[in-house]
Amino acid sequence: RVVPTKPDGGWRGLADTAGEVGTEGRRALALTLDVRAAAQIDGVIATTLATLGRLDILVNNAAAPPGADRAPVTELSEDAWDIVLDTNLKGTYLCARAAAAAMLRQQRGGRIINMSSNCGKLGYPRMAAYCASKFGVIGFTQALAMELAPAGITVNAICPGPADTDRLDYLGRRPDGSFDPELRAAELATRARAIPLGRLATVEDVAELTAFLASDSAGYVTGQAINIAGGSVTH
Repeated sequence: RVVPTKPDGGWRGLADTAGEVGTEGRRALALTLDVRAAAQIDGVIATTLATLGRLDILVNNAAAPPGADRAPVTELSEDAWDIVLDTNLKGTYLCARAAAAAMLRQQRGGRIINMSSNCGKLGYPRMAAYCASKFGVIGFTQALAMELAPAGITVNAICPGPADTDRLDYLGRRPDGSFDPELRAAELATRARAIPLGRLATVEDVAELTAFLASDSAGYVTGQAINIAGGSVTH
């Protein structure tokens, strides 16, 4: 995940997660890359194939952090726009392109799961770059699904609503730059009240849907953009 404002790239506990997988008797690689760089993506795909022998599932979950892009279009800089579009949309394209090529060579089918958003279904003020990137992910998903269907490779998008993760920490940022956890909590509560099911999404909600789309049970599902937003988006 590319997070220019965080020196660790935004990953938290990546090595620990890989270690947990290892305790279950499975192999895991903890690799980092810039999803905007095709050469780095090709290197990660090559390392995966060399180490694990095959590539069956790709989950495109990289995202630019909220920041300077959260502004009216008249005040939105080209640099802020480019960071969001290059990471969220171009990164999805580059990773899917490389993974699809590997899956086609294997001739064993596969799964590609792209992370969109409820902002890929509805536009929101001060989020033009983010909405454009996530609308684009859905269009890309639909087109790629049609291309890869003859090879048995399914391509779907997940459209989460707001989730209570560190990505929403910006809601607690005061004008002076300080962080106020009570402000963050109040902002999250306001958003939760607008959701029919009365709460924000959890990482487990999104993970369960991702696991389903990656499984054999979803073999007849492709080209879909599935909402997981507590009823706040219904189309």
